Amino acid sequence: MKIHHLNCGTMRPPAAPRMVAHCLLLETGRDLVLVDTGFAVGEDNLDANFTRLVRPVLDPAEPALRQIRRLGLDPADVRHIVLTHLDPDHAGGLRDFPHARVHLHAAELAAATDPAGAGERRRYRPAQWAHRPDWAAYDDAGEDLLGLRARPLDGLDGVALVPLAGHSRGHSGVAVQTGEGWLLHAGDAYYFHGELATPPYCPMLLRAAQRAVAVDHARRLANLARLRELAGQIEIFSAHDALELSRYEPSTA
Repeated sequence: MKIHHLNCGTMRPPAAPRMVAHCLLLETGRDLVLVDTGFAVGEDNLDANFTRLVRPVLDPAEPALRQIRRLGLDPADVRHIVLTHLDPDHAGGLRDFPHARVHLHAAELAAATDPAGAGERRRYRPAQWAHRPDWAAYDDAGEDLLGLRARPLDGLDGVALVPLAGHSRGHSGVAVQTGEGWLLHAGDAYYFHGELATPPYCPMLLRAAQRAVAVDHARRLANLARLRELAGQIEIFSAHDALELSRYEPSTA
């Protein structure tokens, strides 16, 4: 399997000078798999509040579809998309791959399609899935992966969903088996690389931002503590830390 690390959406929020939308493109030998999508081509589904808080750059070169083409690959070969969650900076690009099967946690799909309260109604943008994706939703059942629960995905060898709720109702990590072990895309389980250190560190504004958007901050912190314990045993990165992404550039692993 060949793994490409892509930035599919630069952001410049007040809490950080630069954040990225760290996505993965997997070449399996049969088809292409995206882990998160970042923003869409011609992104126009962002509300004013999200834009004010996140300040997306919306560089036309960054959408996954265009990066796939620049790699000499065919976006039509993206048959599977695995999502950490359905926030716009992670799933905005779903519409660019209308025929892909979309794998995610069942609780996240429920939060987005049947929101519980005003917070979830504001959070999600139904226009992202107006094309009616082929959803594949999973519960918490799974196999042990170094103490984490990992749910193998239908039709995808070596890729598993790891429930890490807290940031959102059904937030998950995505584990990918490489020739050297497991790689874990932790999504928004944390924002800053220092949060995996002992003792952990996160800049004050980022720390406040994470608390503000989490649906269950205590649960998010508990899952983060589990990741911190595993940091020396498995390769972990988050969705928005630009330094973590830079470790994988150029974009192959």
